[in-house]
Amino acid sequence: MNPDDLARLLRESLADRKLGRAEKSGLADWLDKNATTDQHRGVARHTAFEVAKAAEPAAADLVGWLEDVMRVLAPMAVPQGADAPRSPEPDQAFFSPGERCLQQIVHRFGQCRRAADVCVFTVTDDRITRAILDAHRRGVAVRVISDNEKCHDPGSDIHRLRDAGVPVKLDDVRGPRSDPGINGHMHHKFAVFDAARLLNGSYNWTRGAADMNYENLVDTADPRLVAAFAAEFDRLWNRF
Repeated sequence: MNPDDLARLLRESLADRKLGRAEKSGLADWLDKNATTDQHRGVARHTAFEVAKAAEPAAADLVGWLEDVMRVLAPMAVPQGADAPRSPEPDQAFFSPGERCLQQIVHRFGQCRRAADVCVFTVTDDRITRAILDAHRRGVAVRVISDNEKCHDPGSDIHRLRDAGVPVKLDDVRGPRSDPGINGHMHHKFAVFDAARLLNGSYNWTRGAADMNYENLVDTADPRLVAAFAAEFDRLWNRF
């Protein structure tokens, strides 16, 4: 499989911001011949997101195009027998107190193979930090955005991640009072994995969130949501 060939096909289809019938047929034919495994399909999905990020079209056009592409790239016929691939994991919701949210975050880092973009208000739970560092050591391209004030709290692991070589950006820019997006907190709590899976919710990446707080975490592969949050991560990464 040559991702460069796929990227060329996708860039051509993106020229008019639409995936036409002939383009869908051509893309499906290319996949049938070149993407024969779940791993290949994952690379194809990642390539589509990378092409979309590089193009920088209007957000609405981008999401519409990407949604059409995902309808072609995501479905797979399920063969019979022992070699049949595992079904995609369903979208799920998790709640705390308790360790279900924590376990799902750790699970996602364990499953991640190529890239993890993390945008969280604070990270103080060592169990999550270990999962991030394990992924980083495996060669996963991890990036972290966090709040410039919370990183100085006792127990914050942001500097530990940066010292380990994980690229980190903080919302430490300053601007006019008329721009609350600059002077306020970076309060997001989401992460995008392999440009294919999203974790998002109120859940702070802290032990208090697991042990005491009523929090929520949603795990989804919905391509529209994944694309929207990936775009927001890149917007903030470039801004900070």
